[in-house]
Amino acid sequence: MSFDKTLESSRLVYKPINAGYCTDAYLGWLNDPRVNRYLEIFEPYSKKQLEDYLLAAEKNEHLLFWAIHTRDNDKHIGNIKIDPVNRYHGVGEYGIMMGDRSEWGKGYAYEASTTIIDYCFGEQKLRKITLGVVEENTAAVMLYRKLGFVTEGIYKKHGLYNGHYCDLLRMAVFNPAYE
Repeated sequence: MSFDKTLESSRLVYKPINAGYCTDAYLGWLNDPRVNRYLEIFEPYSKKQLEDYLLAAEKNEHLLFWAIHTRDNDKHIGNIKIDPVNRYHGVGEYGIMMGDRSEWGKGYAYEASTTIIDYCFGEQKLRKITLGVVEENTAAVMLYRKLGFVTEGIYKKHGLYNGHYCDLLRMAVFNPAYE
């Protein structure tokens, strides 16, 4: 594995992802229409596809990828990543999936995001983190704005989600040390 840094916050622990996370629960998240509604998953995921994805992630040197666990019972509830990381430009692309729907609405996505962004700006010395989000995913857009992301551009009717073409917002947050 090229990346093996475990991180912690008040209620969560972030463990580097590996093939050991190829579980029925994770596979279920990927195939749950409520979880993957705005993800780039276009057909049912198989256990083999998940295993191959996780094995490739372990070897990818341009990827920072954690499994999100609750601190109190070590339950895997989602994943967060910066992929890819471009060290030359100091930029990384953010992604998060809160897979365990029983844990939605508890502020875990915000807590995880602030922890990972702070780590990337501090230890990893990134100057900018970017993301793409479907504009109608209002909960995600609100989260990203709360985290300090600003809209840099809009791709009009860019992707097909929930049966219709949606705008995609390109957003970014900047490391204050570089402003």
